[in-house]
Parts: sequence; C-alpha cells; structure tokens
Amino acid sequence: MHHASIRTSNIHRAIAFYELLGFVVHERFTTGYTLACWMQGLNGRIELIQIPQPKPAPDAFHDEHYVGYYHLSFDLTATTNDLPTWLHTLQQTFEQASQDRPEQVQPLKILLEPEQQMIGDRVYEVAFIADADGLPLEFIRVIN
Repeated sequence: MHHASIRTSNIHRAIAFYELLGFVVHERFTTGYTLACWMQGLNGRIELIQIPQPKPAPDAFHDEHYVGYYHLSFDLTATTNDLPTWLHTLQQTFEQASQDRPEQVQPLKILLEPEQQMIGDRVYEVAFIADADGLPLEFIRVIN
C-alpha cells in the first residue's frame, strides 16, 4: 500500500498530533484548492488533506451501525514490549504538549484501554485512541 488518506478539519493540528505519534512530514503539497501532506512513521505513510468547511466525522468507533472505513491499525510488536506502558507514556507526552501548545494539541483521547484479544491462533494486546478529528486509530502488539 502506498498510503492511507485522512481528511482533516485542521491540517496543522493533525500534523502536530501525528508528529507526537512519531510521524514526520515527508512532502507538503496542495491538492486542488487545499493543503495536504504525506507523513511517514510507524512503518507506513499517511496523507493528510485539509477540508474547507468540514462537517463532523461520523463516530465509527461507537456507532454499531456505521458502515465504511473503520480505522488504521499500527503494529507495535517490534517497537514496544508493553502496550499499556507505551500508551501511558504517549498520554503523558500529549498532556505536556497540550499544556505547551493548547491551540494545536489536545490531551490524548483513549477509546479502548489496552486489552488482550485472541485473533486467530495468536494473542494480541489491542488499544484504540482518537486522532485530532476523533477518528479511531488501533495499536496492536503480538504477545504470542
């Protein structure tokens, strides 16, 4: 896959959010009449596109009747040995950034605290957070 594209209400807030996750802006450009960029991190690439006059995003995480793209998922197996500790550290990073730059960064919104899930024949640690526009992001780690 080349990239996943995310429409955002404020590209500067979205960039600040994804930078705190470890993404780096790779290319800035315009698409038609609006700002956009590619960011790389967590073994992938995303495209952020600012939407003029945005409407609120549907609540894909909590609406059991929602149909469509659900979330991006990032595998942290090679990055961390403990998803709860990783998430706690990330939460502290966002808390500090929100105090330093309240116009760009909000405290981290956790949608699902880390829990173990059996998927196929493997056990995973799984957690969900919301991005700057409330879109769900999943973080997983293979336990065995």
